[in-house]
Amino acid sequence: MALLLAVAGAGLQRFDQWIAQTVLPVTLAETSTEVLDRNGALLRVYPVGDGIWRMAPQLAQVDPDFIAMLIAYEDKRFQTHAGVDPLAMLRAVGQALWHGRTISGGSTLTMQLARLLEDGTTGAWAGKLRQIRLALALERRLSKQQILGLYLTHAPYGGNLEGIRAASYAWFGKAPNRLTPSQAALLIALPQSPERRRPDRAAGAAAAARDRVLARLAQAGLLTGAQVAVAQQAPLPRRMQGFPRLAPHLSDRLLAARPGVSRLAVTLDAQVQAKMAALVAEAARKAGPRVSAALLAVDHRSGEILALVGSPSYEDSARQGFVDMTQALRSPGSTLKPLVYGLGFDSGLVHPESLIHDGPVDFDGYAPQNFDGQFRGDLRVREALQLSLNIPVVRLTREIGPAQLLAVMRRGGATPKLPGGKPGLAISLGGIGTSLQDLVQLYVGIAAGGQGPQLRALQSAGANDLPRMMSEVAAWQLGDILRGLAPPPGARAGVLAYKTGTSYGHRDAWAIGWDGQHVIGVWLGRADGTPVPGAFGGDLAAPVLFEAFGRLKPETAPPPPPPAATLILGAAELPLPLRRFRPRDAVFAASAAAPQVLFPPDGAALALEGAPLVVKLRGGTAPFALLADGRVLAKGQRRREFEVPNPGPGFANLVVLDSAGHSVSVDVEIDRLLH
Repeated sequence: MALLLAVAGAGLQRFDQWIAQTVLPVTLAETSTEVLDRNGALLRVYPVGDGIWRMAPQLAQVDPDFIAMLIAYEDKRFQTHAGVDPLAMLRAVGQALWHGRTISGGSTLTMQLARLLEDGTTGAWAGKLRQIRLALALERRLSKQQILGLYLTHAPYGGNLEGIRAASYAWFGKAPNRLTPSQAALLIALPQSPERRRPDRAAGAAAAARDRVLARLAQAGLLTGAQVAVAQQAPLPRRMQGFPRLAPHLSDRLLAARPGVSRLAVTLDAQVQAKMAALVAEAARKAGPRVSAALLAVDHRSGEILALVGSPSYEDSARQGFVDMTQALRSPGSTLKPLVYGLGFDSGLVHPESLIHDGPVDFDGYAPQNFDGQFRGDLRVREALQLSLNIPVVRLTREIGPAQLLAVMRRGGATPKLPGGKPGLAISLGGIGTSLQDLVQLYVGIAAGGQGPQLRALQSAGANDLPRMMSEVAAWQLGDILRGLAPPPGARAGVLAYKTGTSYGHRDAWAIGWDGQHVIGVWLGRADGTPVPGAFGGDLAAPVLFEAFGRLKPETAPPPPPPAATLILGAAELPLPLRRFRPRDAVFAASAAAPQVLFPPDGAALALEGAPLVVKLRGGTAPFALLADGRVLAKGQRRREFEVPNPGPGFANLVVLDSAGHSVSVDVEIDRLLH
């Protein structure tokens, strides 16, 4: 007896060493890169390097009923055995001897995992022995949850599908978090013979295998007879469904910048993205066979991109759908005009109620024309912008300076491209290259009150406010003007501030608008730049813009109230210099009569600590008006030394206007040492 015990003990020790010395195969297999929306929904998935769809399982997101069914059918003692189930193996051997053929397998889930990891066979005794050794070693080094997770990652489900998540998306078009009994039974049966039981190629074999699983689950008490009867009547999938492919352009761009990542969590909303993609496809189909379209929807309070549609269809070669038209450089048409007027408001050149002349002009050989070739004489700035007239905005651009407009665009987050070297007056009419995303970024700045956040698509990217483009007053004034535009037929008036644009030759049709929370930009045209005859932003893009807001949410968000410093007056009540826009030789003429600011000097840093600001002038014709960042701080001043209310801490642009129409400006910083 002692000898037998010694031999047995030595044998067990040797067996233990044999298991401990087992070299495990690689368990960290490459899994598909996934792009997830703001709520964790799958937007896009990519196959691994060898073309296999293998998605990392998340047991918490797999239907617990499926896991219970899998264990009951494949390995009912999974939670208690050490990798090998002797009772199951004895049963399998006995059934094989009795029937002369294999009736059921004796492999545990751990043994099946061992075969999958080594891509081994089950027929030969050497292969079976290797699986037993590897299964015992796996059980020693991994937890039951880890083993189950690896099995659900590597189990084959037909074709190039591996893992429960890839199988559920491919066969049923959904995540495996809620499976019907019929779906669960099919997914349990497939890994045992994935090619012979594929429902798209062998529907009979697939149905028979599913029904056997259902019967066994009923015997185990996991399903009722009624559930089995319903499940047996459920249709099988006839083909593999495509994996989610929402926002393919954005996904490709983000992944190219971050190679090797396994998960990308983006700010998009899958439901909003799907709605906008359907809208863009519909709009392009109506516009013509070769017309492309793009759309960008963002939250202008946070900068988060909620939907980005780069083309009507990623696979549509006729429309060059693979080109992301949210990033393509195009002519912006009239969409930059609000920016020019906003700068004019801040510079004290004009007010929305100022009169501006629309008549023939010639600037050193450049003679812009309105789109209809007509002249309207004197009209309010508000009307000039709403009518999108060319001549008034070019006159204003000349006073502001094209370089200043370009600098403000860059400050607002855009990266415009000049066709030549030096910016010219045509920049305000679309003579510059920019993208839909850049235009939406600029309008985010306007919609957010003159200073907005940088657009972001990754949840991990923190909010980042860009430098101020214009004053809060000027931004509000633009919104007030553009909400007065007539909407497309059938749309509600006064709910959106929006601007349309059409580039030269009808190559690009634009519409960009905002409410109290969101900005949406729409572009239509041909990806190769070919003209689209008769295409206008107002006719083609504006209806899509209003429909996009309707699909985004049931009600638009109300606009903000006017800032306290907003000068809401009629033309007759405005300070004399603001009643009519004057050309350069009247406003900026260098003469002895022009006012000069003696104090504060340009570039001064003042420590006022809340005290009023003292202004000292020389020259000019009284009365004077003083504006700070577009806000009127004083008017009707006849003295050349006077006090005005403290503009508040930070940088301020002070503009002095006299009654003759001359003006002068200085930039100062107030209370720099106090904050």
